[in-house]
Amino acid sequence: MLAVSNVDLFYGASQALWNVSLSAGLGAVTCVLGRNGVGKTSLLRAIVGQQDIAKGEIRWDEEDISRLPPHARTRKGIAYVPQGREVFPLLTVAENLRTGFAPLPRNARSIPGEIFELFPVLYEMMGRRGGDLSGGQQQQLAIARALITRPKLLILDEPTEGIQPSIIKDIERVIGLLRDRGDMAILLVEQYFEFARDLADSFAVLDRGEVVVSGSRDEMVESDVRRHLTV
Repeated sequence: MLAVSNVDLFYGASQALWNVSLSAGLGAVTCVLGRNGVGKTSLLRAIVGQQDIAKGEIRWDEEDISRLPPHARTRKGIAYVPQGREVFPLLTVAENLRTGFAPLPRNARSIPGEIFELFPVLYEMMGRRGGDLSGGQQQQLAIARALITRPKLLILDEPTEGIQPSIIKDIERVIGLLRDRGDMAILLVEQYFEFARDLADSFAVLDRGEVVVSGSRDEMVESDVRRHLTV
């Protein structure tokens, strides 16, 4: 469903990505791993249209979307949960969730009951402000907001960052459930090796803006991957 081919990306004169290729299919989790500053978030920003690419192609559902603006990619079923969550701190949980209505036709602007099956804590906190939630609760809210757009591709940038272990397990469970439904592709950027290893169907490791190791989960050699994650 998603195919990134030979992508280069620059910030001014500084090159952040070099000839990067990867793919993500329905019913599977593709994990991108690497140290801080190696281009993981730049890759996601390129896929969702927040950063222009200099070379290469990004295809979604066999369509070249390389030059589409972010809102057009969202309407095609691509949802992005950024690093740091970026919930609206002064809006309630209910209002934060309703911001996910933006790309939907008016007759689809409702919060599916499934959201509260996946994240029961949000139902209990609908009237609380986003800024009053814990980091883990904010992360659950950010994922729920993305799911309200009914995505076919869910992109998650380091969802475990700064989260307590119990909520990490909840998020791992939700990602696994979404994958197993078979109607969504999931692209996950992560530094926490065990979390990525347990979820990944395929993986790619970035180092200095290049894919240096990639393959299926069965092909993953833990020592090779960890070598590119340690400082």
